[in-house]
Amino acid sequence: MAKVFDAAEVAKHNTRESCWVVLYGKVYDARMPLRNMIQFTPPGILEEELKPEQCIGTVDVGTLPKEEAPVEAQEPAQGPPPMENLLNLDEIEEVATKQVTKKAWAYYWSASDDKFSKKFNNEAYRSILLRPRVFRDCERCDFSSTVLGHKLGMPIYVSPAAMARLGHPAGEAGIAEACRSFGAMQIISNNASMTPEQIVKDAAPDQVFGWQLYVQIERKKSAAMLARINKLKAIKFIVLTLDAPVPGKREDDERAGMAGAPAPGAVKEADRSKGTPDVSEASGGVGKTLFAGTDPTLTWRETLPWLAKHTDLPVVLKGLQTHEDAYLASLHAPQVKGIILSNHGGRALDTAPPAVHTLLEIRKYCPEVFDKVEVYVDGGIRRGTDIVKALCLGAKAVGIGRAALWGLGAGGVDGVRRVLQILSDESQACMRLLGVETVDALGPQYINTRMTEQQVFDGPSGLESLRRDFRARL
Repeated sequence: MAKVFDAAEVAKHNTRESCWVVLYGKVYDARMPLRNMIQFTPPGILEEELKPEQCIGTVDVGTLPKEEAPVEAQEPAQGPPPMENLLNLDEIEEVATKQVTKKAWAYYWSASDDKFSKKFNNEAYRSILLRPRVFRDCERCDFSSTVLGHKLGMPIYVSPAAMARLGHPAGEAGIAEACRSFGAMQIISNNASMTPEQIVKDAAPDQVFGWQLYVQIERKKSAAMLARINKLKAIKFIVLTLDAPVPGKREDDERAGMAGAPAPGAVKEADRSKGTPDVSEASGGVGKTLFAGTDPTLTWRETLPWLAKHTDLPVVLKGLQTHEDAYLASLHAPQVKGIILSNHGGRALDTAPPAVHTLLEIRKYCPEVFDKVEVYVDGGIRRGTDIVKALCLGAKAVGIGRAALWGLGAGGVDGVRRVLQILSDESQACMRLLGVETVDALGPQYINTRMTEQQVFDGPSGLESLRRDFRARL
């Protein structure tokens, strides 16, 4: 007869020497550096790793801790309002904050240090003015676009946002379902709470996905994951993330990690690498846990050739924050097909520039970059006018990260759909009021960036030395 364990007894076994895991009511002696009672592991991962003989009994479900309360739990508890009643992204975030747990809120909302870059990402768009033209037929508006030769219903994509199931059980597959409704692109996070196979399982034939890569210190783990990604036809490109070689200091996330249950997501190393770092003593929040094992030594000279050995998919570099690095990326075309200008949503280096500043830098110092690689941006997008301004400056597509997670937390798949609908409607209204029919027709003539340009880098370009160094390596 199987032994029945009290949850408190199971919870004591949370070290490398004695680690127990609860899975579907059964208790396993895992003997691996996993935290006990992990809630957000992708289905199937632990089943693959644990052997039947490791099952030592069952857990008394009546002794399990109660689910953590939302940030602003209401009395009595109320569900979210109809999604169509929410008119902007601020309202969606407000509703989500009342629905998700404190841990989820802290992880999604947090940013590094004083959160200056997080706030400034959006404020920078406010300082750009629009220049509407009149006496133009504005009945028609075609919001479709292309990315890397793939047709999209809109030039909006979901950035690689980690741990979506923290906010809602639908997780990243729910985001994919919402994107399918609009023909939007989704970049799957390396730290997703579902497997890539699960996320793309119900994709439309023409649906476009990218996959984010954090290169691991143990390169064979990343190579194995790339081999797995290469088999998924829905994934069209690899996004090599460069803006967070080490985790930023996200105090809200760390505070939540100290306050209660162990940080979820530790098992994600098991998903992407079939081996785990020792996170049994981690107390720095979800973000730091997810970065365990990430390689901080990537370089132009070594990493891109290594990547070329393991995938033939187009490569997009994420996290460029200066015109110099954008220029260097363009020199590595055609292997590098695109770049994402991003400061990691303000979650890495605080006071790093917003993407729109880097867009302006590129236009000023090396506009030829736009002809060699596709340029995308993310960070701080709250309105359709923000999207249109980025497109006017040369961005091919604009990413949203937190907004998709808040939509998921507010109303599941319907919440993400509502986010995309709001941004689509606002963007198309903006285009009509500018007198522009198509995305390709947008350009710098429709915006005034004088206020913003005062804050953009104004030093030497440094490009000549970069050209010499690059030629010397050839």
